[in-house]
Amino acid sequence: MSFKQRQLTNEDIVELFFNSDNESEYQSEASDSDSDQELPPNLVAMENPEVTTQILMENGDEDGGRPLVGDVMEVSSSHWKDNSHFTPPVPAIAFDEGQSGVQTSLPSPTEAECFKLFMTEQLVGDIVEETNRYALELQEKTEPGVRGKLVKWVSTSVNEMYTFLVAVLLMGIVRKNSLREYWSSDPMLATPFFATLFSQDRFLVLLRCLHFANNATANLQDPLHKIRRVLSGLTQAFGQVFVPYKDLCIDESLMLWKGRLSFRQYIPSKRHRFGVKFFLLCDVKTGFVQDIIIYTGSTTDIQNYEGLGVSGSVVMTMLAPHLGKGHTLYVDNWYSSPTLFQHLLSNNTGACGTVRSNRKGMPRFSSRKMQKGEVEFLDNGKQLAVKWHDKRDVHVLSTVHTATMSETGRVDHLTGERKVKPDCVQEYNKKMGAVDRVDMVNSFVECARKTTKWYKKIFFHLVDTALFNSHIVHRHLTGKITTEQVVSL
Repeated sequence: MSFKQRQLTNEDIVELFFNSDNESEYQSEASDSDSDQELPPNLVAMENPEVTTQILMENGDEDGGRPLVGDVMEVSSSHWKDNSHFTPPVPAIAFDEGQSGVQTSLPSPTEAECFKLFMTEQLVGDIVEETNRYALELQEKTEPGVRGKLVKWVSTSVNEMYTFLVAVLLMGIVRKNSLREYWSSDPMLATPFFATLFSQDRFLVLLRCLHFANNATANLQDPLHKIRRVLSGLTQAFGQVFVPYKDLCIDESLMLWKGRLSFRQYIPSKRHRFGVKFFLLCDVKTGFVQDIIIYTGSTTDIQNYEGLGVSGSVVMTMLAPHLGKGHTLYVDNWYSSPTLFQHLLSNNTGACGTVRSNRKGMPRFSSRKMQKGEVEFLDNGKQLAVKWHDKRDVHVLSTVHTATMSETGRVDHLTGERKVKPDCVQEYNKKMGAVDRVDMVNSFVECARKTTKWYKKIFFHLVDTALFNSHIVHRHLTGKITTEQVVSL
């Protein structure tokens, strides 16, 4: 039998790509990790039909858990009108900054004591227990007569594990091509301090046996079961030690990882491109990392909010402990939507961010080509939508800014006139970069090294984040720096 070949039409190609195997539909024009109301390619199986529109967010606290949020109401694109005198609605609850800052007092706030607020003795003790257990498992798997470092294994302790972490963190400052060079006797390469902490063999065997979960009892359905205990312990400590100030921001961070991993991501706009994606909630004023969610595909630790999509569900999950307190959130165009901002406003939380012009519920701006510096303001009574032309059209959505322009303090070198921008644009540029600054600071002193175990790379990345937060806490307790200057040191 012969088959007649034919050329596929555009409709056939779309059908093959988007509707084959009965997969969920998604928008083909989404960015590296974007979605509006449908799921993006890397989160296709995220939807949970059993989740109702009114969800109680649980955070494990003893005071009753996270607040209850109401139904998600869609915003119509037909209710917007031209208004250059928009004033944002007055919040029902004013933010109380007196409750913000470090919640723990230390008699002698040294750098080490601040670090132990996050890497607690209990958490390190759990790591010691699992490391000793895993070392015995490796010894049992070793064939009789085989010589190696594991033969001389001696159980580690909490004090030794803290010393191990110190050595690893110091290696992030003293860079060398290989671990063995830290114990080199070559006068040109020698760093005698490391030999005072560990012998080379002891450090390498500790690094090999470093473990964070009991393989016999671990929940294999959880893709992060290897690192879950450490991740939960650190994020819980972040929330207990520090209460954020008014302004918050959520953004993505990418940890370099090119090995095989089911939830490895490719984001071309990021510096590393390949790696493990983190969602970070940061305090804008200090740069403190308040919460972390690791993307793992359909099992990512977020609650699905019907009507908000994946991006909105990420925001609501991370903001759950902070709703109803008068915070203001800054996000980029992957998260922003009129529906999400309206839902946050109903929970007494303001928001501002760049937004895509084709988001559901966005108004229709004039289609004429705008000149540089021109601006158009539209509002629906509670939200302000801005279209401003700089080098290109910029769309911003806000529930906390007025429809006004102000000087930036700079002068146009061509015309000699003072530059002006919409207030919401200036505030966004000033307050949105907290996550990027965390990545920048950690890139100079990161202790993570090449490893064949993905969970060890994530552990060292989390240690870097804990060290960053402990530095902020130390500066806060000693009164040296209490603003965002701390993240640019």
